[in-house]
Amino acid sequence: MNYVGCFFKIDSGSLDLQTSIDILIAELGAVGFESFTENPDGIVAYIQKADWDAALLSDIQILQSDEVHFSYEVKEIEQVNWNEEWEKNFEPIVVDDQVSIRAPFHADPGLKYDIVIEPKMSFGTGHHETTHLMVKHLNAMNLEGKEVLDMGCGTGILAIFAEMKGASRIDAIDIDNWCYENSLENVERNKCKTISVFEGDASLLKPNKYDLIIANINRNILLADMATYKASLKRDGVLLLSGFYTEDEEMINKSAQKNGLVFDKKLVRNNWVGLKYVN
Repeated sequence: MNYVGCFFKIDSGSLDLQTSIDILIAELGAVGFESFTENPDGIVAYIQKADWDAALLSDIQILQSDEVHFSYEVKEIEQVNWNEEWEKNFEPIVVDDQVSIRAPFHADPGLKYDIVIEPKMSFGTGHHETTHLMVKHLNAMNLEGKEVLDMGCGTGILAIFAEMKGASRIDAIDIDNWCYENSLENVERNKCKTISVFEGDASLLKPNKYDLIIANINRNILLADMATYKASLKRDGVLLLSGFYTEDEEMINKSAQKNGLVFDKKLVRNNWVGLKYVN
């Protein structure tokens, strides 16, 4: 299978390099790029040749921003070995000195919770700021016996962590077939028993009701599906949202409040936001 590689170089800007890279990866992941490798001055982003369209880059907000300036070139690439590329860049992640997210070839750090994954792309591995924010939110919550939805599950990290925290039933949903398949692999790898993985979108939610809904996706999808999330929450249920920047927070808050959700807690990490609401 042939891929297209977009080689992005960050030339200058008021945002620091890592923040610029994180934002770019998040936005590219939302439009179909499957894997990313970082280098000292930018990233290479890969997408299947059949899915490539130069117009995709016109939807990437940070490429139009005055805060950072990119140059890039596009090349066709044959048969990328994703596992090899990933292993060059993946480092274990630790959250609150209690949760580790690592690959099978990393040593177990002996923390309270140890999540082992082998993804095929960078987005969703826990390196991304929003995954870190969601893990931090979940770590502070009591999930014993709770029914949980991980919407836009990616690699399945948040669903796996919810089971480790005692959730009794977890549905993990992603519209992307690769994410669906990879979540199944990681659920099995972590010997999970209470997670069901589905391929699809928010239309799968009816008539299910959850104590907790985790939605780490992107601003536009969150806004479009807010009413569905509300309808799928039990009384006093909790909604965790991430996948957007601080400048999008007001828009998300207005939509949540319009749907009768009450703001409870905010976490911020390098311009990314994780919000908690109660039904």
